[in-house]
Amino acid sequence: MKKNVTAVFDIGRTNKKFFLFDSDFQEVYREYNRFDEITDEDGYPTENLEALEKWVKEVFDRMMDSPEFEIQALNFSCYGASLVHINENGKVLTPLYNYIKPLKAEVYETFYDKYGPENELSRITGSQKLGMLNTGMHLYWLKYASPKVYNQIKYSLHLPQYLSYLFTGIAVSEFTSIGCHTMLWDFEKKDYHKWVYQEEINEKLPPICSSRETTPINYKGRIIQIGAGIHDSSSALLPYIRSIKKPFLLVSTGTWSISINPFNKGMLTIDDIGKGCLFNMRIDGSPVKVSTLFLGNEYKLQIKALSTHFNVPDDYHKTVKFDQDIFYEIKKDFLYMFKWMSITSENMPEETEITYDRFEHAYHQLMLELVLLQVKSIRSAIGDANIGRLYVDGGFSDNEVYIHLLSQYLANIKISTTDSSLGSALGAAIVISDITLEPKFLKKNYSLKKHVPLIIQ
Repeated sequence: MKKNVTAVFDIGRTNKKFFLFDSDFQEVYREYNRFDEITDEDGYPTENLEALEKWVKEVFDRMMDSPEFEIQALNFSCYGASLVHINENGKVLTPLYNYIKPLKAEVYETFYDKYGPENELSRITGSQKLGMLNTGMHLYWLKYASPKVYNQIKYSLHLPQYLSYLFTGIAVSEFTSIGCHTMLWDFEKKDYHKWVYQEEINEKLPPICSSRETTPINYKGRIIQIGAGIHDSSSALLPYIRSIKKPFLLVSTGTWSISINPFNKGMLTIDDIGKGCLFNMRIDGSPVKVSTLFLGNEYKLQIKALSTHFNVPDDYHKTVKFDQDIFYEIKKDFLYMFKWMSITSENMPEETEITYDRFEHAYHQLMLELVLLQVKSIRSAIGDANIGRLYVDGGFSDNEVYIHLLSQYLANIKISTTDSSLGSALGAAIVISDITLEPKFLKKNYSLKKHVPLIIQ
């Protein structure tokens, strides 16, 4: 007898994952892959979309033939801020442009001359000025930089919806992708911002559907319910929202660390914008206050440099455990040592200067400086909300040093971690189901662990 399962492709910038969940949302199968990046027409590194498509189809076809599992539904959780442009025949017209590909200054100048001021536009759209991370700016840039390509576009699909389109042939937009730092959405009007209509960019965006909707597709002789896909940060929030009643903050970590506050009331303020806050969107279209930090990316770059400096293997950092004595030594005479490579902070020095002769000491120093940035980001997301609980999921939930340091600097908040490997995949499975989650869901399905700060003498 085959086990009925829901399949989810959870696509991150680094790791591409495939999961199967049973009817109780217990993980019963997982598979990981990575792909080397390719370059776009300007030589800028980007996702190998063709390789991703090929892998997704190969994995799904193979698992459809599994003697053990009966796939009944499929959904997609993907990183945001990435558009796939297709023509009327469904052909992809451009590379999957990297969301950190820089935009020229004149793009911003012409845009804000027409539609500014910048702070007010950011406040209403819940979006910081983030270049290609604002998919609205991506489309605005493409319209004027490559008009021949732009005019061929039938639909521009966010990545989760494009992967769904590969299976359904139906082009849709979806709230969580449209509303997450895109600069497309007016949170006061609950509609596309007027600039989107004035530029007629709305004509390139297919109809919006609910994240909950599925489309029954006859796939190789079997009916599969296919979801529309969901933005990964919004997906990561779902298991918590549906099983926890008291106010909490979720820190979803990975390449980006997203501090998510679903209990914020009202619109963002100009002060919030100044502190780097923005809006994500829940599956019902309501806003969620978040603060973002390029934590995982910076960590990766700094670890590579540290490993070279100390001549240790690239994965040596994974062996480092939290050491209370090292922490006390660093904290006693604390000085900032690291110049960041992909983020900025007011306290960073002109150049990195490592004064330690052991990797473990330098690692604790690095983590302390990163955690201080993380705490600032968390406090920005909390704002005036009365938050007493914090959950950490994603890659850093397994990092003992990170968790211990976080608990030291947020001692008044109860901190728990959940299984990093599931990330947003579980939310993508839950969103297309009608099941109500019980209060102990996180403990049973997410390996929930509570953390108490050590007392530093």
